[in-house]
Amino acid sequence: MSEKKHFQKAEEHRRRAEYNKAIELYDKALMACKIEADIPCTLDCYLSMGDTFRAKGDFTKAKDSYMKGLDLAEAINERFSLADAMVGLGLSLRALGDWREAFKMINKAGRIYKTLNDRKGEAFSLWARAGTYRIKGDIKQAVNTYHLSLEAFRALKDRSGMAYSYCGLGGSSRVDNKFEDSERYYKMANRMFGRLGDRFGLAYSFCGLGNARRMNDDYKNALIYFKKAETLYKKIGDRVSYAYTLWSVGTTYKMLGKMNNALGSFKASAELFKQTKDPRGKIYCVLGIGEVNYLCGKRNKAKKSYSEAIKQAESYGFMIEKKYAERLLKACPQGEVTPYNLP
Repeated sequence: MSEKKHFQKAEEHRRRAEYNKAIELYDKALMACKIEADIPCTLDCYLSMGDTFRAKGDFTKAKDSYMKGLDLAEAINERFSLADAMVGLGLSLRALGDWREAFKMINKAGRIYKTLNDRKGEAFSLWARAGTYRIKGDIKQAVNTYHLSLEAFRALKDRSGMAYSYCGLGGSSRVDNKFEDSERYYKMANRMFGRLGDRFGLAYSFCGLGNARRMNDDYKNALIYFKKAETLYKKIGDRVSYAYTLWSVGTTYKMLGKMNNALGSFKASAELFKQTKDPRGKIYCVLGIGEVNYLCGKRNKAKKSYSEAIKQAESYGFMIEKKYAERLLKACPQGEVTPYNLP
């Protein structure tokens, strides 16, 4: 099989969210491209491998692939690919906690897309910037920018881009305590992903719908949606999204008073966040385990967890997570025992 056939087959697997099979074939294509000294093909392989590793939640490997692609794109002055590599690198850095450097990369890419009149690229960079605002903790800017990306994708009639923008709005609205808006956006995304046959998007929106139900105290249906998301994420092999779903399941069990179940979910989630090097996820698990300890009467352990979470959130500049941890620490000495439902 030629390098182009390997690459095309890998792309098909990636579109079907069969990421492990895709990586295997990209590796074969990359080897063949290097033997043939086919630089454009090598560049395509690096960028697609970056996209696939990122979708799997393997952000370190994604970052390495994008950096190789970026260097190659600069060397041959391929500006479209250069911008693609920058956005991908920005998204990977963001997931690893470096949202400041992520902004630089994503903004640079946005400027390149604009000079090239690449409207789809501009829409994608807006979507990437919106998510970076959310991780920074600037929810107002995140919501505004997701609306901009939604309108840009709508003008292009790009239904996939619109659905992912709806998911971004769903998550940001939830953090902004606008739970009805959150559920409405996730429902729209879920319908669109169903029509598109996007398994990753379906899993993403199922998890969002579960969280929307959880914030409305409908824990039974929350767990049903989380189970749907878990099943898809396991098939896909996306460890980081699965870890966030497990955290949501743990929080739901905590609200139901099922502390052993909650602790089990938080610990399993924390292990996956450790593997994927996701600092935000690790902070959420520290808080979750801390609150289980608090509700079980282990207040000193809980206070240590909250203090550790504050320290970690400060080191990365995560404003929202720092605020949650401070709120829990403040409640601790006052003897409150009501579980806190983190959005």
